Amino acid sequence: MNKFFIKVIEYALLNKKKETKHVSSFEKAKGFRNLSIDVNRVVKDVVLISLGITSAAIGLKSFLLPTQFIDGGATGIALLLTELTKLGLSSLLIIINIPFVILGYNVIGKKFAIKTGIAISILAVVVHVFTFPQITNDKLLVSVFGGFFLGAGIGFSVRGGAVIDGTEVLAIYLSRKFGVTMGDVIITFNVIIFSVAAYKLSVETALYSMITYLAASKTIDFVVEGIDEYIGITIISAHSEEIREMITNSMHKGVTVYKGKRGFGKHGHVDDLDIVYTIITRLEISRINTEVEKIDPNAFVIMTSVKDIKGGMVKRRRLKH
Repeated sequence: MNKFFIKVIEYALLNKKKETKHVSSFEKAKGFRNLSIDVNRVVKDVVLISLGITSAAIGLKSFLLPTQFIDGGATGIALLLTELTKLGLSSLLIIINIPFVILGYNVIGKKFAIKTGIAISILAVVVHVFTFPQITNDKLLVSVFGGFFLGAGIGFSVRGGAVIDGTEVLAIYLSRKFGVTMGDVIITFNVIIFSVAAYKLSVETALYSMITYLAASKTIDFVVEGIDEYIGITIISAHSEEIREMITNSMHKGVTVYKGKRGFGKHGHVDDLDIVYTIITRLEISRINTEVEKIDPNAFVIMTSVKDIKGGMVKRRRLKH
């Protein structure tokens, strides 16, 4: 198996470096290591997204659908329309999320859009094909645990680099375009959904659905370790220039470079180095961690929550050809 990977790496490097036919042992080792990191990340993402789909399906089929409760966001719209029309939930999940997937392609990137499209499609298939038992008829338990399982599903999917509810993508887009906070966008979006639910279903159903939404949102925060809308990333590494180039050229993000000193112990060696700082969305954490690990596995990475931002170059910039 290792020989197969080495051959793949050699072929890729030779195509990448057409001017030479020689691939050094160092380049082979580096290529094999980068391939291993990519494979590990893909496996982790598949496991996390699979857990997310399973958890969300349990929340929908075992709790929310039997009691006509809804959630916020795109999933809430799908649940609401399921009660008001004759369309099935699986079809509505795909139809409603298509615009968000397209938007995600422009806002986040191609890989994110592909992952999200696949995850939502599989969730729709699971909801349509598989049968889940109704756990309880108690309305309070349904609203709390329905929100818990649905929120856990969304949270695991986010950690896997995708979403199964496209509202967050819309919030990122509108916050960049109009300068409003993501929290304001999501709250406004959900107020409209619950108001329609109160009018078309019942006030009681809308109130229980709000409990479902609160449980889901808190569970999402818990699963993704309390990550807020934006994340400030400080990277301390001896390979700071390579990391800076990766962030600006590959991820198309702005960076700030600080001059710093690194010391070891009370009277240890001290040397100068550049400290790289950038702002990303929480949907991009998986990617930046993977890319930094490829460059320097010993890099010291600090992540801090950023509630809101203004100015700078957080949104993706178009490369000029």
